[in-house]
Amino acid sequence: MAPSAVTGAHLGDDRRTLFLDTQVPSGAHACFRELKAVLTEPMTDLVRVQVTFTSPSADRASGCTKESTATAKVRLPRPLGDREVVVDYNTVFTAHGAEPPALRLCGELGCTPPTTGCTAASYEQALMAVDAPAHTYRDSEKCDGEWLVLDFSWRTGPACGDSTDPACSSRLGHRWFFRAKKSGWEPMLRTSAGGCQDVQRKEPAFPTSLCASLAPLPASLHPSHAPASATPTTGQTVASTVVAEVLGDVRAELLIYVRTLCE
Repeated sequence: MAPSAVTGAHLGDDRRTLFLDTQVPSGAHACFRELKAVLTEPMTDLVRVQVTFTSPSADRASGCTKESTATAKVRLPRPLGDREVVVDYNTVFTAHGAEPPALRLCGELGCTPPTTGCTAASYEQALMAVDAPAHTYRDSEKCDGEWLVLDFSWRTGPACGDSTDPACSSRLGHRWFFRAKKSGWEPMLRTSAGGCQDVQRKEPAFPTSLCASLAPLPASLHPSHAPASATPTTGQTVASTVVAEVLGDVRAELLIYVRTLCE
């Protein structure tokens, strides 16, 4: 089995021995064995490594219900150099920008994230920052390098090729405002309103040139729902009437019964 996470990596003095910090099961007794790291293919511009171990943790009765850190190591055929290390397909480390002998864990945007700016790659980072749904479409952007307003939408219907079917074209959408930071676009505000009022109330420095011409989002993209009314529905009214009638009948029968007893 594979570790739940690989949280760190560093090189030995020879620059060829790679140490990987992994999360493995732990408990009152021995919960893992045969921890090892192996190269899955010859070194190229990448170093691909797989980490595995054996454990009884699949059986809850084993007591291996916690986790601890253990280190696996693998010796590379030659020094790592500038190559990136890919562990179990989705965890990537690089020496670039790291404090030796440690390697730097890369993020979702890769080991060299795009510079914050008015570029498609940077807009994708903004979408990730607001946890936009998968398969989101960027509908429009207004950007000056320091500030960004981004409209985006996503399909809510089934995947189908019939664009005339409303079920196939239904969408929802958002409008988000961002400010530039070193780490990327930082979300400030979500609104469906047009113009500058909402965003400049939140951040007066937001430039009017980026928001003055914004139209409100279409109601179909950002529907609002009125709160539930306290007025009974027709069904509720009918049900209440039936209950009242039944109770009235029961009360009448009881009165008749009592009168019979008294006579």
